[in-house]
Parts: sequence; structure tokens; C-alpha cells
Amino acid sequence: MPLVLPAPLRDLARTLLDMALPPRCLGCGDLVSDPGALCPTCFSGVTQLTRPHCEQCGLPFPVGGLTESGARCADCLADPPAFSRARAVWVYDAGSTPLILRFKHADRTDAAPAFARWMRRAGADLLADGPVLVPVPLHPRRLWSRRYNQAALLSRAIAQTEGLTHHPLALVRSRATASQGHKGRTGRWSNVRGAFTMAKPEQVAGKPVLLVDDVMTTGATLNECAKVLLRAGALRVDVLVLARVPLETGH
Repeated sequence: MPLVLPAPLRDLARTLLDMALPPRCLGCGDLVSDPGALCPTCFSGVTQLTRPHCEQCGLPFPVGGLTESGARCADCLADPPAFSRARAVWVYDAGSTPLILRFKHADRTDAAPAFARWMRRAGADLLADGPVLVPVPLHPRRLWSRRYNQAALLSRAIAQTEGLTHHPLALVRSRATASQGHKGRTGRWSNVRGAFTMAKPEQVAGKPVLLVDDVMTTGATLNECAKVLLRAGALRVDVLVLARVPLETGH
């Protein structure tokens, strides 16, 4: 069994650790009060995604648009995605991009617990039914070069805190795909078609699934993953990401 320290000893250990290694802002490196926090300047630089938003894709409605609970946007009504609901913490913009890129490409894996904490708040309605968590997988060659899957780190941190099941190997990327970065909407969707398969369908069959990733752009990758999970028998697939591109460039 893991060693559990009494509360006074935990507080003392935390105080000594903060004296030796004071917590610093994930954005600029300034001193902050708690590990994994953002300083006021960096916090004000990120754009939170809040209601009112489309119940299905999670994108905010335009100012003056629909506000009633459960409303869906015109795009979701016309061409519904395979996933049931999607939620995100931030808009992927100049404020959030440096934080995410450092986490994704610069070994700032220490940010995962803080990111997961914000994702849990943004996705509280998705977590309420006790889903199994599945991260969007990397192709083995990409994983070898990067050394870690940022989506799996987020998924694991959320699952551990919420006491949920995490299945990092249930879904696999069976075909290497070109980078989505410079592709348009149509190119992104065709690029990932047929790129994912189930390695362990029994882990999702008959269960609600929460699909986790760091960034959602057009939703092509997440939509393709949701289709594969549903064909494997998942009861429902929801999506939780750290950030997503704005409506005018990503939907």
C-alpha cells in the first residue's frame, strides 16, 4: 500500500518543497502561489470557452445568437459529428498556443496535472456518467520521436483524479498520416480516414467513452476516432480537449 502521510506532515513537506523549489507560472516562469498555476498576466492572456455554446460541438454561439440550454449550432444540425458532445478549456490562440506547444513538443510534461484539472472543470458534464477514458493515439513512429503521447498524459491524469478507467492502448493509429498543420478542412478529413483501428474493443464495448486530446481544429481526427469507437460497441463517445481553434477558422 502507498504511504499516506498525516495532513500536518504533508503540509510541512509541501512547505519545504516550495522553499527549495518555489512553484512557477507555467507560462512565463514567474513565482506563483501553487504548482501548475498561471500568473495573473498569463491567465488573463488565455481565452476561456464558456456558455452559451453548442451542446454538441461545444463552440460558442455568436454574440446575440442562440442561448437556450441544449441548443445545437447550424453545422451540427446539418452534418452531425460522430461524437455526442465536445468540450474544451481554451480557445487555441496566441495566449494558449505557447503553453500547449511547450507541453506537446518541449517535454513540459509537468504541466499535465494542471491542464487535466482545468479540463475536468470544463468537462464536468461529460465525466458525470463515469466514462472510460481513451486518448487519441500517436502512430508508433511519431511516438518514438516524441517519446510521449500528450493526449495519454492528459487522459491518465484526469482518470486518476476522477477515479475512472483509463485505456491508453484500446485505440491505435494503424496508418501513419501526414501532419494536419497546413491542410484545409477537406484535406484534414481525408488525411485521417481509415487511420485508426481498435486494438482492444472489449475495453469500450457497451460503455460510455470520453475521447481525450490536446487540441481540436476541424474535429476530423476526433470524429474519425469516434466512428471507430462506436463501431467497436461504445455506448456513446464524448470529446474533451484542452483547446480548440476559433469558430471562424476551425469549424
